[in-house]
Parts: sequence; C-alpha cells; structure tokens
Amino acid sequence: MCARPRSIPAGIQCVGARTRRAVRHTMNLMSSLKRSCAFFIAAFLLLALGCASTSTRESTGEYIDDTVITAKVKTAIFNEPTLKSAEINVETFKGVVQLSGFVSTQANIYKAVEVARGVSGVTSVKNDMRLK
Repeated sequence: MCARPRSIPAGIQCVGARTRRAVRHTMNLMSSLKRSCAFFIAAFLLLALGCASTSTRESTGEYIDDTVITAKVKTAIFNEPTLKSAEINVETFKGVVQLSGFVSTQANIYKAVEVARGVSGVTSVKNDMRLK
C-alpha cells in the first residue's frame, strides 16, 4: 500500500508523484475558481444594492424618471397662460410632485395643482404654495 499525502483526497489511493502534482494543481485551480466566483458574486451584490432605492433615497432610474417628471410639470405650468408670472418651484421624489412658491390668487393654486396632476408619471401632488 502506498503512502497518501494529506493534501490528496481520500478517494485517491496509490498515485505516482506526477499524478499527485496534477491532482494538487487541479485542486488549486478549483480553489482559485471558487474564490474568484465568490469575489464576483460579492461585487455584483454590492453593486446591485448600491443602486437600490430606500424610503429616503432613490435609485438611479427613479432619479432620472423624477427629473423627467419635474421637467414636464415645469413645462406644463409655464405653458398655462394664467400661471406664467407665478413663482412656482417644482420638486419630485418617487413620482410625488411638490409645488412650492408664491402665487397671486387661490385660483392659481388650484390651477397649478390641476396642471401637475395632469402630467403623466405623477402619482400625487403636495401643495406647499402660498398667496402673495
């Protein structure tokens, strides 16, 4: 019976020196492959979690969507003849539009909210506008 070094798996009994080197080399390659796979999986998970949204932070896609919604709402308000001279600020977070600023009449407040609700992608409108 041959002596089996500890680094060789138990299933392999009597092998020559060349075979032992080949088995060790294969085991080292497999070990390196496992470490590389674990590294790439960990990196992918960190990347995926880094782009995810939370209740207080948007994902990259949500941020871009909100920027588009904000631009659409500002354009719609600007194109409304009764609101052109109004000082209305528009901010969007996860589809919720917040209107703030100063307008001259209560009718302008209602009109601005109505215009913002009519824009596609808006889920709700928060009104923080004040009368001058």
